[in-house]
Amino acid sequence: MRRILWCLMFFMSFTLGSARADQIKAVATISIIGDVVRNVAGDGLDLVVLVGPNGDAHEYEPTPTDSVNIAKARIIFENGLHLEHWLDKLYAASGSKAKRIIVSQGVTPRVFEDNLQETDPHAWQDVSNVVLYTQNVRDALIAIDPAQKDKYAANADAYIKKLKTLDAWVREEVAFIPVDKRKLVTNHDALGYFANAYGFKIIGAVIPSATTEAADPSARQTVDLLNIIKANGVHAIFSENMANPKLAQTLSLEAGVQVGPELYTDALGPEGSEGETYLKMIKYNVMVFRKYLK
Repeated sequence: MRRILWCLMFFMSFTLGSARADQIKAVATISIIGDVVRNVAGDGLDLVVLVGPNGDAHEYEPTPTDSVNIAKARIIFENGLHLEHWLDKLYAASGSKAKRIIVSQGVTPRVFEDNLQETDPHAWQDVSNVVLYTQNVRDALIAIDPAQKDKYAANADAYIKKLKTLDAWVREEVAFIPVDKRKLVTNHDALGYFANAYGFKIIGAVIPSATTEAADPSARQTVDLLNIIKANGVHAIFSENMANPKLAQTLSLEAGVQVGPELYTDALGPEGSEGETYLKMIKYNVMVFRKYLK
C-alpha cells in the first residue's frame, strides 16, 4: 500500500512539474502590471515581475537575472508612456524575441502644463485606464495562447467588473471630501490621472517632475512650493511607498503641515500590506485622503 501511495505521489509531482514547464514564460515590468496580468492569466503563465513591491521603476537598474528572464520570455507586458526608459536597451542586450505588449495602448496620455513635451506615465491612477490595461492583456494572451481564449476572456470580464465597481466606489468616497480640500502634494508628480478623474487638484510635488530621477528641488522651487501650500490651505503632504520620505518630511516641517501615511503610487506593497493588490492600493489611498483632507 505504501509503495502504491509513493508511486502515486511521484507521478503527481512529475506531472505537476511538467505542467509548470509548459507554462508560457512572461515578464511584467512593474508590480501593478504584474497584478493585472495575474488576474487575467490565472495560472496560465510563469510570470516574472522586474520591479517588485515598493520598487521605483523610474530609478530601476536592471540586473543580469533580468536579462536572462527577458531572454526566456515569450511575452513582455510594459506600461509604455516612457516609464521603462531602461527596457529597450535591456531587451536588445538580452537577444530576446519576446512579443512586447504596451498595456497602456488606448489611454489618452496626460502631459504637464509647464512641459508639454513630458508625458505622464502614471495612467493606472485612473481606474478606468486599468480597464484598458486589462483588455490589452486579455487580447495579447488570447493571441499567444488561443487554446485558453475562454479562460482569459472570463477572467478579464470578472476583473473588469471589479474595476468598474472600484471606480464607482472611489467617486462615492471622494464625494465626502469637501471640494476645496481636494488638494494634493506628493513626493513626485504621480497622481495627475487620479486628480483629473476624481476631481482633485495637484498643488505641487516635492520633486517637481513625473519621475523620481529628477534632481532634488532647488531652494527657489522649495520656497515657491511652500508659498503655494500656505496660499492654498493644504493640510497634508503625502510621501510614497517607493520614494525617500525625507524631503516631504522636511517640507512639512517648514510649511507647518502634517505628513500623511505613505501612498501606493508607482508600485504595490508587499504581500500582506494594504497595497498588496491594485484594488487594495486604490482603496487604501482614497481612505487616506478621506482621513487627512478635511
